[in-house]
Amino acid sequence: MSLSPTLIATRRSDRIDFDRRLFVTAAWTLAIIWILPLAYAVWTAFHPAIYETRFTLTAPLTLENFTDAWSQAPFARYFLNTAILVSSILVVQLVVCTLAAFAFARLQFPGKGLLFTLVLIQLMVMPDVLLVQNYKMMRNLGLVDTILAIGLPYMASGFAIFLLRQTYMTIPKELDDAARVEGVSLLGLIWRVYVPLAKPTYLAFGLVSVSSHWNNFLWPLIITNSVETRPLTVGLSVFATTDSGVEWAVINAATLLTSAPLLIGFLLFQRQFVQSFMRAGIK
Repeated sequence: MSLSPTLIATRRSDRIDFDRRLFVTAAWTLAIIWILPLAYAVWTAFHPAIYETRFTLTAPLTLENFTDAWSQAPFARYFLNTAILVSSILVVQLVVCTLAAFAFARLQFPGKGLLFTLVLIQLMVMPDVLLVQNYKMMRNLGLVDTILAIGLPYMASGFAIFLLRQTYMTIPKELDDAARVEGVSLLGLIWRVYVPLAKPTYLAFGLVSVSSHWNNFLWPLIITNSVETRPLTVGLSVFATTDSGVEWAVINAATLLTSAPLLIGFLLFQRQFVQSFMRAGIK
């Protein structure tokens, strides 16, 4: 017995509606699970310690936890170290990866395919695998316990080279010819033509680079030993384990302090984040 077209269309519509409701329910469930730790951190940070496990709507608000956290650890120094670290890594990455990506996209030289294959292989290697070798190299260079040692292994990004190369290859070669006719040098061509046209890609990679190195923990923990070089992640770990014990209100206040720049940046530039990722092809 065959079903009528109307019945088939109705069942298909019901199936689509069910799938949509299921997707929305799953999305909200994951969102709630993700936001619960952040919500707890915000609650405990802005309320007295006695309300760490008491969720009373009339509980008094306070900023004392933030002042206690700031006074108990050198977070100002940690912020400075982290800012120097992420900015220096990003600047060097953009310069090195721009030149490398342009060479792979537009220049012809022996071994080009092999070298680009090695760059792609780098994307498959987890950074944690190289911790021992990186430490040996930093020790041989006399850079242990320096900010430079934290950032040096990350200053050539295979991901950035690949991303920029793919973007450069979409730029018409006619622009190269027009610029060279005007007498523009090779570096001038990169600066005046390729960099402006790849701004969404640079923004997307910059956001990825800053957020990943702001939150990097294991390598800075291994290579640093003093307050003068510790970034925020390591400083927060030391603070949580030795300075404040189990005072979750103070610990969560310190956690919000360290993550506030990224959270504020995301809230302010959320639309630009999404647009840059879509234009740059980050999935």
